[in-house]
Amino acid sequence: MAFPFTLKFLVIPFLLLINVLSSVESDSNSIPKWDIDFLEFPLNLEYLEAEFFLWGSTGSGLDQIAPDLAVGGPPPIGVRKALLDPLTKDIINQFALHEVGHLRAIQARVKGFPRPTLNLSIAQFSDMMNSAFERPLIPPFDPYKNSVNYLLASYLIPYVGLNGYVGTLPKLLSVESRKLVAGLLAMKSGQDAVIRTMLYQRRLQRVTPYKITVQEFTTRISNLRNKLGAMSDISSKDEGIFVDSKDGAEGKIQGNVLSGDPNSLGFPRTPEEILNILYGSGDAKKVGGFFPKGAGGFIAQNYLQPK
Repeated sequence: MAFPFTLKFLVIPFLLLINVLSSVESDSNSIPKWDIDFLEFPLNLEYLEAEFFLWGSTGSGLDQIAPDLAVGGPPPIGVRKALLDPLTKDIINQFALHEVGHLRAIQARVKGFPRPTLNLSIAQFSDMMNSAFERPLIPPFDPYKNSVNYLLASYLIPYVGLNGYVGTLPKLLSVESRKLVAGLLAMKSGQDAVIRTMLYQRRLQRVTPYKITVQEFTTRISNLRNKLGAMSDISSKDEGIFVDSKDGAEGKIQGNVLSGDPNSLGFPRTPEEILNILYGSGDAKKVGGFFPKGAGGFIAQNYLQPK
């Protein structure tokens, strides 16, 4: 009679597990409250990228392309059409339409929030580049001036979203949420890889009129993101397109088209680390940078509440 008794102890925990899982996700389309906050947060970056890529490639933004997705939020500050060569313009336009789809996909699953106030002005990008080089660039860096400048400005953004999705995926409870974030991560990784490859092709080109190579620009930008995003003494989560061989894949190569950890896995970042970078302040409680009035959603707004 030992077998039925043992079987009981195997079956009962299994049934309890099923009960717990069913309380978390009642059907394939339900999203637990825990997941909702994590799915809403990336809307900040998706709004930012959508506007930057749409305006950069077409000279118009969400309000003209898909006004419903802006949910009545204010138009972005200072954004404009960039002077791009035909190939870069085509690629950035593709990225722009990707972002429209991403916004739609997220908003179809969670309520979300209106487009936040976004600062995509020349002054904002110039401030970021000055911080990266720890001195003013003269003349001020203009992301819309030409294709190289625009690609360097683009280098600032999608990689941070990639980090966020890598960090978010393990935290999600429902299958539906994980499927969504996995799909977004795949596309964000592709965008980042294309941008890095295009810059890698130009890595020894000097950015006019600064006489600084594209390679050094990426290193400086990555170092800035490491500095702003740092939450501890943990090693770097960001690398330029050319590194010391000890920091390259398997410690054997300097080319660094894809940035990864010692096992060539993507680096995760938390929402707080991402806000630290996007605000340009290194502090999720101190708004500014690309989000002069703060990012949207419960997670971002929670940092701004008096404690």
